[in-house]
Amino acid sequence: MLTTLRRAFTSNPISKLEQEVARKISKTLRNSGAESLQTMPSLLSSLNSQTVQLVLSNHTLTAETCLDFFYFVKKNYQRPDLRAYITMISKLYRSRKPDKLQKFQKFDEMRNLVNCVAVDGDLSVPVTVIASLVEGACNESKCNRDKFMEKFFDILFRVYADNKMFGEALEVFEHMAKKGLHLDERSCLIYLLALRRGGQVDLCLRFFRRMVDLNVEVTVYSLTILLDGLCKRGEVEVGRKLMEEASAKGVKANVVTYNAFIEGYFKRLDLGGVKEILKLMEKEGVASNVVTYTLLIHGFSNVGKVEEAQRVFDEMREKRIEADVYVYTSIISCNCRSGKVKRALALFDEMTDKGLIPNAHTYGALIHGVCKAGQMEAAQMLVNEMQSKGIDLNPVIFNTLIDGYCESGMVDEALRLQFVMEKKGLESDVFAYNSIASGLCKLNRKDEAKGLLFAMVERGVSPNTMSFTTLIDIYCKEGNFVEAKRVFREMEEKGNVPNIITYNALIDGYSKRGNMEEAHKLKNELENRGLIPDVYTYTSLIHGECIDGKVDRALKLFNEMPHRGLVPNVVTYTALISGLSKVGKSLEAFKLYDEMKEEGITPDDTVYSLLVGSLHSANV
Repeated sequence: MLTTLRRAFTSNPISKLEQEVARKISKTLRNSGAESLQTMPSLLSSLNSQTVQLVLSNHTLTAETCLDFFYFVKKNYQRPDLRAYITMISKLYRSRKPDKLQKFQKFDEMRNLVNCVAVDGDLSVPVTVIASLVEGACNESKCNRDKFMEKFFDILFRVYADNKMFGEALEVFEHMAKKGLHLDERSCLIYLLALRRGGQVDLCLRFFRRMVDLNVEVTVYSLTILLDGLCKRGEVEVGRKLMEEASAKGVKANVVTYNAFIEGYFKRLDLGGVKEILKLMEKEGVASNVVTYTLLIHGFSNVGKVEEAQRVFDEMREKRIEADVYVYTSIISCNCRSGKVKRALALFDEMTDKGLIPNAHTYGALIHGVCKAGQMEAAQMLVNEMQSKGIDLNPVIFNTLIDGYCESGMVDEALRLQFVMEKKGLESDVFAYNSIASGLCKLNRKDEAKGLLFAMVERGVSPNTMSFTTLIDIYCKEGNFVEAKRVFREMEEKGNVPNIITYNALIDGYSKRGNMEEAHKLKNELENRGLIPDVYTYTSLIHGECIDGKVDRALKLFNEMPHRGLVPNVVTYTALISGLSKVGKSLEAFKLYDEMKEEGITPDDTVYSLLVGSLHSANV
């Protein structure tokens, strides 16, 4: 810093030699340009910051000539000091009709030079030092001081913003305000946008309020940048208050502003807030645009309001607002999530008939839908179609296909796809490994599942709750509870929180082995953790009590289920009927069978066999 300051304020008297060298260089530049200086090593050997300054300050040289010399020196001899940069910028500024330099090129060059000053650590000095050098350049060139200062600091402010040097930019802004220099709203907009993109929402808010305090013109664009940041962070109430304040000062929100609020409320799952914004838009006469409809369709789809999403889509078409690929992708995805694959495919055809080109997200939504429906042939057809159009499979689509094949029992196809994926340079993530491990378990290929999960860890992929739960379930089914408990502890040590599925795996394992004391202890533990037992939890416990011959306890658990809002399924009924049949309580078993049918649950062959067995036991 001290070195830079000394160089910036060098006050050594100019010697006659330096003046002579500068005169000769200037003459050469006028006659034959900067490159001809290469043939004058003896002249250039005397080059220093003083001579460079004298040349750049020479009023007889054009801005273009000086710029060529500046870059020549920078490239071949020495780095120009801060004073040289500012002198060059000043020269460009006062060059009204520069030789071969159009106006836009001139300001582009000025910005490039200011950018060099901003990012070069060796040229970093306080803004007050820069201001002194700028004033000195104005005095030397006799240009309009205030106008040049405004232009220079405005460019510097923007450059700092673009380089995410937020503190330095603010220092420049405050200096301009203190000196009464004009603060351009567009430059403030650039700074706000840079802060917003950098995630500096708090700074964004403080700067916006500072703009208001200094009476800098505030437009709906600067307001919306701030409100978008607040809404994305979930601070919609703060945003609403600011919008009201701005409205009172004559700055009215536009459709982009309202869209930010719609997105913010959906993020908080606040459908009431969404409704309020839509009413406000209607009251203020602000029409929804294609982005509004996209947000509404996507938002309603995410919260399971499929019919509402469809209503919005139909309203959009009624208003003759042309849906783009993003709108169609959202409504296609919505239908796929709700299992309406036929409708999704019809919308896909409608979209392509309109000349819209589906993207990877569109195909991804459809592939997810058909995979969920178990239509793997249709999924492969869509993959072939998208690849024929030059759209390659991304990790999300690979994972969707892998999961689809596993759910359909086609694990070997999933493994083949994983190999193809990795051959393309895409790493398998924990989701892919979990899907395949789960698929292998369903086919009773437990050793392969364990090996796969161990290999995943060796490859540097961290296991998540589902990975640990799959391992725990395997060990429980093998009766290896020591290892199951060890994995459970390891899971917690690594910060993975057990969920109801994890506990159910342990409860089911202990119940089937007749260790009901441990099974009930786990049920109490999960409840103490704030988890709620589900149908699977109760079914496992009922099954365990029946195996242990404690049918009365099983009935007590069964009767407890409705009070917890749980509806017994066919497995629950079957387990209890089995327990009652084994102890010869055929009357209770048949009563439960009738209740099962009344509830609309269709008994399977196992139930009939159990009932027949119970009659035999009773006769014996």
